[in-house]
Amino acid sequence: MTRILIADDHLIIRQGLRLILETEEALDLVGEASDGAEALQLCAELRPDVVLMDLRMPGMDGITAIEKLRQSQPEIAVVILTTFNEDELMLRGIRAGAKGFLLKDTDRGTLFDTIRAAARGETLLKPEIMSRLLQAASAPAASANPFNLTEREKEVLAAVALGERSKEIAAKLHITERTVKAHLASIYQKMGVDSRAGAIAVAAQNGLIA
Repeated sequence: MTRILIADDHLIIRQGLRLILETEEALDLVGEASDGAEALQLCAELRPDVVLMDLRMPGMDGITAIEKLRQSQPEIAVVILTTFNEDELMLRGIRAGAKGFLLKDTDRGTLFDTIRAAARGETLLKPEIMSRLLQAASAPAASANPFNLTEREKEVLAAVALGERSKEIAAKLHITERTVKAHLASIYQKMGVDSRAGAIAVAAQNGLIA
């Protein structure tokens, strides 16, 4: 059972998500917050596995809440609730520690898949979100190798940017899934991030992926 908390200042959004989540037995909506401060309080009390976090909220916004949550409860996965006009905020959100994104008009299947992936520590980014994320990064001219990535780490990072999962990357590069995860851990450490989404954002900003 995956425990979920919704943080959004719009009641209609929370109600809509609640109705959808209630149709899936394996997902348990444990709480709702109307701003970042309330989300942090409820996370401390309820210990959800995944938080669906709006970015624009009164009082403490979503970005600040994600940053504080990363410090206090890094085991909780955060998925950003976003709209198409928030590209810059999406970048800030993943740099702050979010695992992925959901558009507020997303379909039911994508919602469930993204939540499950986040709960597993993975990230699912739909192609249109990836495209907008890379465009928003406005990458400068590429540095030769600013993070001293190995050639294999570059290959793994490129595959991650294509949205491939660890199992797919392992098959593509003829290595084990465990080795892929080890390379990802090294990439995260060198880039100062803790998720695939964060690595993609940093790579885009530094011209490492197109």
